[in-house]
Amino acid sequence: MTGSQNVWRPNARGDDRRAVGLAALAFFCVLAAYYVIRPVRDQLAGATGSAALPWFYTGTFLAMLAITPVFGWLSAHLPRRAVLGWSYGFFIACLVGFMPLFAAQARIGARMLGTGFFIWVSVFNLFVVSLFWSLMADLFDTATARRVFPMIALGGALGALAGPALTTLLVVRIGVAPLLAVSAILLLVALGLMLYLSSTRHAGAAGPPPIGGSLLAGLRATLFDPFLRRMALLMLFSDGVGTLAYALVADYAKAHFAQAAARTAFYGHIDFAVNLIEMLLQVGLTRWMLPRFGIVSGLVLPAVVNVVMLLAVAFFGTARFGIAGVAIELVPLMLIVTRSFAYGVTKPASDALYTRAEREIRYKGKNFVDTAVWRFGDVTVASALDGLRALGASLGVIGVVSAAAAGLAGWFGWRAVIASRTEPTDMPRPAAAG
Repeated sequence: MTGSQNVWRPNARGDDRRAVGLAALAFFCVLAAYYVIRPVRDQLAGATGSAALPWFYTGTFLAMLAITPVFGWLSAHLPRRAVLGWSYGFFIACLVGFMPLFAAQARIGARMLGTGFFIWVSVFNLFVVSLFWSLMADLFDTATARRVFPMIALGGALGALAGPALTTLLVVRIGVAPLLAVSAILLLVALGLMLYLSSTRHAGAAGPPPIGGSLLAGLRATLFDPFLRRMALLMLFSDGVGTLAYALVADYAKAHFAQAAARTAFYGHIDFAVNLIEMLLQVGLTRWMLPRFGIVSGLVLPAVVNVVMLLAVAFFGTARFGIAGVAIELVPLMLIVTRSFAYGVTKPASDALYTRAEREIRYKGKNFVDTAVWRFGDVTVASALDGLRALGASLGVIGVVSAAAAGLAGWFGWRAVIASRTEPTDMPRPAAAG
């Protein structure tokens, strides 16, 4: 199979813009589908505080482990279009299946239904986003990815803004259960666009042949492939920052907001701020920085920002600051800043690295890192946080330890870039890609 059948090589500027526009629209629908239902999940975490997070994360991690071999089998035996269809179709069917359960919430019990929904939404989010970027890494070469991935990610940021807005607008009119149908429709549109992009980039209707290999190839590659092992370590240490911030904000929400509606609004405001800043970063910084300074800049700069924010929490605790006439407390601000850089800078950079890897790494390996490794990090960090608190560690000690982890994330990101330069590929690259 030739490189022209595998890699996006624009024949004209209009074709280039059209493909990127469709990819951005697909990612808009993916993240809008997620953010329509995310406030329901997050207000549950705010109701219980951080003490219950290890249980939530453990359930999610176990669910990831159960799904990973299934996805490995699909990737090994089915063409790419079939993998997309079966995977996204499964989550669309689950959304429809949850609708009668939410309609019967009073009989089932909010705690039981909420716990199951928290785990499912966490799996849903990581899996559909990871698979989307696996497809993008399959369609674009490295040089093109550095240029267009920030713009595709911008489409997702707009979807992440539209999702909470749809929830706020519709939930009081149609209730929670019909919101799941809205999310399912958005995901179905995303699937259609992804299937179209997949088919138009290849001569055959089904695209490239099945990847083959073992159904546990993602786990094996994470352990033994130098590039993927560093990507897994980057994920673990970067995730430590995000999980800590999420846990601290969960405690903050529990202490400050007694009503579910107030907690939902609080998390909605955080999501809006994160997605707005993320969008500005993608347009004003990432799109300019990656082509000029390379992928490594998108992995090291967020690590530096995370170190600064965590040290600020360590030394200033829960201080309140006045920014543009608005009083903002440091803990929610830390979550907003670190999450904005994670999705606005780190994510486009790390996903661009996978364009240099073999197809099995791009699908099975990337999916394992983005799902199972991520949730293993959640369990580890949340449990470690509870352990440090049980030992009497102050917020300052927790902040300093987390700042050290953030620094290691930057170092592993740099090492992953070096390893990717020697990563073999099963896909010929155009000369411009280097």
